[in-house]
Amino acid sequence: MDMSMTGLWNSMGPMAKGVFILLCLLSVYSLAVSVERWMTFQKAKQQSVKFALEVGQLLKQDKMKEAIDLAKKYKFSHVAKVVSAGLLEFAYEAHGSSQQGHDTVAAAERAIERATMMTTADMKKGLGGLATIATTAPFIGLFGTVIGIINAFRGMAASGAGGLGSVSAGISEALVTTALGLFVAIPAVWLYNLFLNKIERFQVEMSNSASELIDYFMKRQATKAA
Repeated sequence: MDMSMTGLWNSMGPMAKGVFILLCLLSVYSLAVSVERWMTFQKAKQQSVKFALEVGQLLKQDKMKEAIDLAKKYKFSHVAKVVSAGLLEFAYEAHGSSQQGHDTVAAAERAIERATMMTTADMKKGLGGLATIATTAPFIGLFGTVIGIINAFRGMAASGAGGLGSVSAGISEALVTTALGLFVAIPAVWLYNLFLNKIERFQVEMSNSASELIDYFMKRQATKAA
């Protein structure tokens, strides 16, 4: 019995081959999502650091329009998206509907909350599929193993041969799908948790930026009222 990967593949039945191909496709998808999310999160981190330094200087000089234009340059920055939403709403309310009794700061705060939720949802794109693969891949592999063992015992019954030697080859082929299922699932679980931790850190950064921006709006409004 050829126990190489080629030999095992050639000896697999149609069902086992289908499970094997499915697990390979899930592995490719998991890798693609992980690489895309990793690159996106790295860009978000780098751009947010640069944006925070630059926008702080502009707001100290009360240059809101320049701050809004600056946010457009950092498209991957989660902080820029939140700050931009607040600045746009505050500027609109300050020059328009606030004269009709609207709370300008409260309107900007709601805009920031909406931007935070949308940005968080965008960051989680693809992670649902990653979690599904992490959960189901071992069971898909186990399904292939069960089918392979059934076929091994069916072959033993058809040939009339008994003993471990007559089924060991079939069982070894069947266990390949379980091993592949675990190989796909373990990295998916690790990466899913890693990305969730990064998103939680980004949420803290957005919350801190939002709080500082609201404080800036309140101080600015108080200064104008005085």
